[in-house]
Amino acid sequence: MCYPVPCETCGKTTWAGCGEHVDEVRAQVAEIQWCDGHPR
Repeated sequence: MCYPVPCETCGKTTWAGCGEHVDEVRAQVAEIQWCDGHPR
């Protein structure tokens, strides 16, 4: 199961878990608060 966690880089919300429930996590978070990812 996936769940929301704070991004360690920007502090916005991202996800952790199996990866099969990301859409459910995203549905709980305002788009402006979702982390779009960062270059490694």
